Amino acid sequence: MTLHLQLAWGWPPGLAALGMLPQVVVLIAAGPFIGPFVERAGGARAAWLGAVAVVSGLAVYALLGRLGYAGVAAALVLVAAGMRVVGVVAAVNVLRGLPDDRTSIGAALTDTATEVTSGAGIAIGGTVLAAVFTGDLAAPAWSAQQSAQFQDAVTIAGLLLTGMAAALVSWGMLRARHPSAAAR
Repeated sequence: MTLHLQLAWGWPPGLAALGMLPQVVVLIAAGPFIGPFVERAGGARAAWLGAVAVVSGLAVYALLGRLGYAGVAAALVLVAAGMRVVGVVAAVNVLRGLPDDRTSIGAALTDTATEVTSGAGIAIGGTVLAAVFTGDLAAPAWSAQQSAQFQDAVTIAGLLLTGMAAALVSWGMLRARHPSAAAR
């Protein structure tokens, strides 16, 4: 996101960092509300709603991010809120399923899963960008063609990640509703 703000829109690094504030504010401010929300909605429903928010945020960024900052800010808010809810539900479920003397390992696995999925998203986005964008990404001035290529790469990567996330959420929800015979 900061690369988008800096390289495609020409924002200086400090302003691009400020552009990330909607995400930071949601991640911090949502903290006190997540527990009560999960209790009220139930873990499964909260996870589903959080996952829908993440997928929606990715779609908003892919489809509206090129139109202006409002789309970017909306995407940041949706993804941050959804990830906050999904992260809490996932961590609680992992930790509840472990013996007391294994909770540190469970917390580490939860953190590792978060890092791996973030890395996968970056790798997919970077691969699409490398395939679509020609020239020096960090050049001080892009041609009109390069700007269009960057926006196309962001849209393609965003839609690809949205589709992959939607598929994973759908698979997870189907699996939760119809557990396999081996899991019973």
